[in-house]
Amino acid sequence: MGKMVKISEKLKGNVARSVNPYGCRQEILNQISYVQGKGSYTGAKKALIIGGSSSYGLASRITAAFGQGAGTISVAFERPPKDETMLGTAGWYNNIYFREEAEKAGLKAKNFNGDCFTQAMKDQVIDYIKQEFGGPLDLLVYSVAAPKRTNPDNPDETWRSVIKTVGQSVTGENINLEKDELFEQTVDPATEDEIEATKHVMGGEDWEIWVDQLKKAGVLAEGFKTILYSYIGPKSTYAFYHEGTLGAAKDAAEASSHKIQKNLDDINGEALISVSRAVTTKASVVIPIFPLYCLALYKVEEQTGTHETPIMHKDRLFRDMVYGTKREVDENGRLRPDAWELRPDIQEKVATLMAKITPENFNTDLTGYAEFRREFMQLNGFEVTGADEDEVDFDALTKLRP
Repeated sequence: MGKMVKISEKLKGNVARSVNPYGCRQEILNQISYVQGKGSYTGAKKALIIGGSSSYGLASRITAAFGQGAGTISVAFERPPKDETMLGTAGWYNNIYFREEAEKAGLKAKNFNGDCFTQAMKDQVIDYIKQEFGGPLDLLVYSVAAPKRTNPDNPDETWRSVIKTVGQSVTGENINLEKDELFEQTVDPATEDEIEATKHVMGGEDWEIWVDQLKKAGVLAEGFKTILYSYIGPKSTYAFYHEGTLGAAKDAAEASSHKIQKNLDDINGEALISVSRAVTTKASVVIPIFPLYCLALYKVEEQTGTHETPIMHKDRLFRDMVYGTKREVDENGRLRPDAWELRPDIQEKVATLMAKITPENFNTDLTGYAEFRREFMQLNGFEVTGADEDEVDFDALTKLRP
């Protein structure tokens, strides 16, 4: 046994500063068990997930592998353990423990750790598919939430994404998870340059490049599908999502989906946009109003039995809509698995509850705060049932094969 290191929850505001690798492993096992409990279904045999180390990307990879029986590749940018005070990121361990379980099940699983926006990464992935993957891609999931992207045509220019409003400042309440406090926050509108930069980073430009280069390399199968995740949400969060910088980026992504579709027509391919439901992520706690909305939504969903975690949501998406016969689409052709969340009766109850939430009662049984906070901590392996260790073997962690 190597050097044992104590692990504990560490929050700085709404940023997690620690990780429980054993909790990450247990979360992977829990998600695999959920998919296996639903049974296998016909889908992809070879899948590439850009952004496959956490949340929706990880859930997509798990349902592809353990629901569809697919060999999978993940591209993600994560930090390995450095020393006893910096044990790495949760996504680093998610990738490793997923690969271990996939290989136990006889499935091919490859992790690429690095910047998905770079040409070098695209070249590495394409080379691997050609030489080692064992067949062309049936599925590409693009699930990237990134802070910046270098202009592929000008390496001296870096675009940085922002989560801001457009046109006017918006003030709303947010949550401080470290202090268990509700506080007021004002976000100023983005500049035109910030809007354009966010579109470059969070829109569909890189998605287009990936698909185009994969196709030109001859590694896309007949009937290939690709899917990008979007979010619209309720009117209470429109200022940040639907009508904010993220909304502008998602509009750009939809324009990209039409270009990609034309590129795939000759191989009977399909380019899809799926509008996802609200979930607890590392980004969702930095946006005013959104955490408050989640607190009300989760409570209402608890009462109606409609709450979904990322694995539940993405397994249903692929099982029922992408490869199944229960597609729900809107007037723009987008898949709408978020319909459960946006049901009028659900939203009416959520709006009523949001109006009752105050700094004094937000963390009581009136709301879904306990679930929201638990899901946030589980992103880093804490508060996971079955993973109660309070120390890890640091030497063993550094020997894990990525």
